[in-house]
Amino acid sequence: MSAVNQQLTLEEISEHVRAHMGEWLAEKSLAKPPAVYEIELRERMVRVEEELKHQRELMKQGFDLMEKRFEMIDKRFEDMNGRFEDMNGRFEDMNSRFDMLTKRIDRFMIWSFGITMSAAFLVIGALKLL
Repeated sequence: MSAVNQQLTLEEISEHVRAHMGEWLAEKSLAKPPAVYEIELRERMVRVEEELKHQRELMKQGFDLMEKRFEMIDKRFEDMNGRFEDMNGRFEDMNSRFDMLTKRIDRFMIWSFGITMSAAFLVIGALKLL
């Protein structure tokens, strides 16, 4: 039975300590009263919320700046794409000119070969007649 009494005494002591711990710590200035502590916690939460809001604004500003930078880079790529298309058009024009020149040279060679062969046949025919 002494163990049961001892257990009850420990429970009573623990309840008594829990009930009066805040007062004892406040008396010894080891802890602040719950009302002051709650006010400090609220002030701290307000400061944290303000800092989070400021961080959000800074992040939004950074994202906006990055968006502008991406738009500028996109514009530069579009300009370069236009220049490449212009160069491609010039190369196609040069290619068509080379094709026309090749056809003219081919026709010239055919005519030259034909005239040379005709002249050779005429010379051979004239020599046979003489």
